[in-house]
Amino acid sequence: MTPTSRHQQVEQALAELQQAGIPVSITAVAVHTGIARATLYRHPELIALIREHRAQTSDNLTLTGLNADLAHLRIGIEAVADRVRHHEERLRHLEQERKTESNS
Repeated sequence: MTPTSRHQQVEQALAELQQAGIPVSITAVAVHTGIARATLYRHPELIALIREHRAQTSDNLTLTGLNADLAHLRIGIEAVADRVRHHEERLRHLEQERKTESNS
């Protein structure tokens, strides 16, 4: 999938969600487009597009809107933390292999 097609999918999803009266969230966009949340988070231009759209609604300033923002940030942070743990584990494994090979 090209960045342009992803961008178009997100824009279309935002329009359709708004028209349907469904609150715009990263999760809602992910479900509507079939693009994983992690993929959306890896593309800051897509997140910016979603946040810009959300900023145009008044719900963003309510406690519910803020709680939703915090929940999405937690999900993003957890995804990043999982990737960091995975990479650290992989690095430890590779370092152990290298030490084993150099001792042989």
